[in-house]
Amino acid sequence: MLTVVAEICVKPGRREAVLAAIDDLMPIVLGEEGCRKYQALVDHQAQVPWKQNLPNSIFMLEYWESLRHLEQHQQQAHMEAHRERIKDDVLDVKIFVMEKPAGAVTEPDVL
Repeated sequence: MLTVVAEICVKPGRREAVLAAIDDLMPIVLGEEGCRKYQALVDHQAQVPWKQNLPNSIFMLEYWESLRHLEQHQQQAHMEAHRERIKDDVLDVKIFVMEKPAGAVTEPDVL
């Protein structure tokens, strides 16, 4: 199982438009083979000194069964259309693909 965390940096004032596009896309992606989770998250605005403040970012939390499934997802026509739809609102995208270390203890699913 792979965990993907993607940070989508959007132009100021355009976060809600990009979130709406993600909401439209969500049921299609969740129906893809190998997709276990596809969730958008935004910065919790709190004034504490140890926290990053990223009001113009959207974070995607995704779980994919394999790299093959993730690569197929990236090549889907609906993903091409989605990227085209939001391209004028997005400044940068950072994608992190992670896995649990070998031998790591698995936590119970709490959510």
